Amino acid sequence: MTDNMEREPMLELFIFETYQLIDQLEQALLNFEKGSELEDSINEIFRIMHTIKGSAAMMLYDNISTLAHSMEDLFFYLREEKPENVEHSKIIDIVFEGIDFIKAETAKIENGLEPDGSSEELKAKARNYLEQLKESNPSANDSKHESKKGTQENSDQKYYIRSDKNGQILTTNKYEAVIFFEDGCEMENMRAFSVIHDLESIAEIVSYTPQDVLENNESSLVIRNEGFKVVFKTDLGLEEVKKRLSQTVLLKDLQVYLTDDALEGFEINDNEKNSLGTDEDKSTVSSEEKRIELDDNVDQASKENSKKIEDGKTSEENARENGKEQSKNAGKQSVISVNIAKLDRLMDLVGELVIAEAMVTQNPDLKGLVLNNFNKAARQLNKITSELQDIVMSIRMVPLAMTFQKMNRIVRDMCKKLDKSVKLEIIGEDTEVDKNIIERISDPLIHLIRNSIDHGIEKADERVANGKPPTGKLVLEAKNAGGDVWIIVKDDGRGLNKEKILERAKANGLLFKPESELTDREIYSFIFLPGFSTKESVTEFSGRGVGMDIVTKNIEMVGGSVHVDSTPGEGTTFTIRFPLTLAIIDGMIIAVGGNKYTIPTVAILESFRIKNEAIIQDEVGNEMIMVRGECYPVVRLYKRFGVDTGITDLTEGIMIMVEGENKRMCIFADALLGQQQVVVKALPKYIKRVNGVAGCTLLGDGDISLILNVDEII
Repeated sequence: MTDNMEREPMLELFIFETYQLIDQLEQALLNFEKGSELEDSINEIFRIMHTIKGSAAMMLYDNISTLAHSMEDLFFYLREEKPENVEHSKIIDIVFEGIDFIKAETAKIENGLEPDGSSEELKAKARNYLEQLKESNPSANDSKHESKKGTQENSDQKYYIRSDKNGQILTTNKYEAVIFFEDGCEMENMRAFSVIHDLESIAEIVSYTPQDVLENNESSLVIRNEGFKVVFKTDLGLEEVKKRLSQTVLLKDLQVYLTDDALEGFEINDNEKNSLGTDEDKSTVSSEEKRIELDDNVDQASKENSKKIEDGKTSEENARENGKEQSKNAGKQSVISVNIAKLDRLMDLVGELVIAEAMVTQNPDLKGLVLNNFNKAARQLNKITSELQDIVMSIRMVPLAMTFQKMNRIVRDMCKKLDKSVKLEIIGEDTEVDKNIIERISDPLIHLIRNSIDHGIEKADERVANGKPPTGKLVLEAKNAGGDVWIIVKDDGRGLNKEKILERAKANGLLFKPESELTDREIYSFIFLPGFSTKESVTEFSGRGVGMDIVTKNIEMVGGSVHVDSTPGEGTTFTIRFPLTLAIIDGMIIAVGGNKYTIPTVAILESFRIKNEAIIQDEVGNEMIMVRGECYPVVRLYKRFGVDTGITDLTEGIMIMVEGENKRMCIFADALLGQQQVVVKALPKYIKRVNGVAGCTLLGDGDISLILNVDEII
């Protein structure tokens, strides 16, 4: 894969914005299918397709731009003509196919490949359905042709007539537009070029400032401070021009005017001469007055709908618009797109800074010295380092909303192909996690949701027969719990068949202890093993024994775990648990012999020395300890990892009670060395994965400490 730090800035911007637009488009299509705010959804889809078309054409990716153009034509017809007998599901299927094509081609570009896919078949589908709509709605078509015919018949004569009277409007207008982009959007010169490229399809460009938008990167600074000015001619009205330009991506402010020479070459109706005045009168009118008069006369109706001019609005409309504007500004914030590779590098540097700080403040040469000023400076350094770490961590944190919203498409496609009705409920989508974790959990969520719909949720007739509502319910929930994030996928389907799972596990030789000793959760966990499937036949979605093992692999790669609980006839719940971040954690350093280990503090409940607690042994030698009437298993770390130590008597060392997987146990160590922030480093590739070890870290004195995985030890 091409390193995205080495890509051209314009190409990087295209890839980033295309993916963003695709996500927005999928959500708009799902809203369109549900029928909520139908007109708004059509406008939104049209706008997004128009933007994709323009940016792809600018980058010379014709297969993407022409496909987007055909989709745009379809929604333009829906928006303008509002035809009847529209098959929404058919339109959505066509556009979703187009989205998948654009997504695949963009992925090729991202990986440094040539986007050579053919979109001819998809374009033909869009064109054919558009023709069907036009044939089934001839009235709208006829009126449009009549309108065009009337315009052509009178195109030879050019008249200037006030818009509040019936008659012909200007057929050629000259406009001046000033465009400001959002603060921090970067590469304003490229965005300005995109505006020019888009305008060329509807207008004749007269001039634009600055003129060297492509050749000179410094033009971005001029556009940022003074705006991008463009003068062009078109036969579109003022409101249509404003609508077109308002679709510019990351637009902050837009000003559009008819220029002073807009009347040149136009005859004036006799009835209008008095209202406009004599030639002598007109010559004394200032340039600004002419512009205002022209705007008022030519497009008063448009100005009543414009945000800039509110004189024509009722007080109620003004109040409503002001409220909307204030609410937009209240939640608005300046943002800047940053390459994730740069953030990873920044995180690495902060990690090294944390290690360097520990090396300075915990230097063995300082032992026994009274250094008041040094300690004061060290505390200040620690404070600044902690704040810097928190800021960098917060930059990397992104909400799960976008990942969760993508699941709507998965549910929609699955229901359509399996002929099931399922409602997806999303809870806690604002929960934030590390960017790297987001990338790892998308595939597991897709597999879990597919599993719930395919295996779990029944068809409508079966649900009704079992006394359930015909529409199944699928809940996708995220929440914070201590230093962990929990994602729960829950359905109200038929549940897992424990007997069938156990039978298949026995046949495959997967039982690791006597059947009578297996808990329900342990039996259900067999479904996560590679090659395990209870499906008798292979379908498009399941039956090959792959998928659920991918869930566990991806989640374990980010230090997480997944569990399943099920109640027959009531449903199944998958619970994913993973750390909030992977980079820096608070840890307790413990000593075992000559080695040092780190236990994440979020897993520690308490530490104590054994006094009167009872030690119990079972018949195979497993030790347990009674603490306040509760019995907990004991793990001696020196035995677990084969470490030589002189402290083997439980009364001489220290017990650390930890919790994981909803279970508790006590870890026996020589001593506690103290708590500190540690940077999590992966074990070298030449070391085989060690059960119970999550990684390693470098301590302040230069020693290496293994970080324990409490869940695996339990």
